[in-house]
Amino acid sequence: MPPNLRELPVSERTHLVEDQWDSIAKEQSGLPLTDAQRRELDQRLNAYESDGDSGREAREAIADIRART
Repeated sequence: MPPNLRELPVSERTHLVEDQWDSIAKEQSGLPLTDAQRRELDQRLNAYESDGDSGREAREAIADIRART
């Protein structure tokens, strides 16, 4: 990291990193998948579709997690 960036407060450096991460995430949509990645995604999608269980709402899952602690 250039010295002048190291002088920024942590909150500003964190914001810069988050902005960079967001820009990388946007560009990843154009990255090609490998054959192995595509097979794995297809396998997971097929398993999800054949299961028939759409899961549960996040608030219910979070409530269960909080009840365990």
